[in-house]
Amino acid sequence: MIINSARFVVSNTNVERCPSDVRHEYAFIGRSNVGKSSLINMLTNNSSLAKTSAMPGKTMLINHFLVNDSWYIVDLPGYGYARRGKESREELRRMIDGYILHRPQMTNLFLLIDSRHAPQKIDMEFMNWLGENGVPFSIVFTKMDKLGPEAGKRNVAAYCEQLLETWEELPPVFMTSSADKRGREQLLDYIEELNKLPLECSEQ
Repeated sequence: MIINSARFVVSNTNVERCPSDVRHEYAFIGRSNVGKSSLINMLTNNSSLAKTSAMPGKTMLINHFLVNDSWYIVDLPGYGYARRGKESREELRRMIDGYILHRPQMTNLFLLIDSRHAPQKIDMEFMNWLGENGVPFSIVFTKMDKLGPEAGKRNVAAYCEQLLETWEELPPVFMTSSADKRGREQLLDYIEELNKLPLECSEQ
């Protein structure tokens, strides 16, 4: 897929205020500082589209970006940032849950995992929650350039092996790097295929 345009459309805190048009939406989520904004910018070839920050937990809104005037990338807040207060974490959880469970336009959720780390409890629990709720998702390993080729493959394999202890089969898995654009074509090709599927929802 060739990306000809990508532009910011709207930010909000409530799924009911998301764009009313019926287009495929691909949401990106992950633990704070997993490289979500950098990945979105890499996919769209726009280094300033999603705001990146060295401070974890910066994204606090549901951000919609219209790509090729035909489908949306949705940047969701990161989860698991320990320095947030309980009330703030609960507010984010409601925002994230509301979008994921009640947005019929969401065709797929891309769950980002930092390839440098061993499986984290919070990620495993989140994946199990997605499975329990029948949410279509894929796993995207980020920052693969930070590891040697063999180390990266070992980490991904270990993660998948642990996941298979409780899952019958794995969701689609992608290995990416925002630095060297690894995995870009594979992700965009996957989105292109999903774009061909009909959206079973009516305008809000």
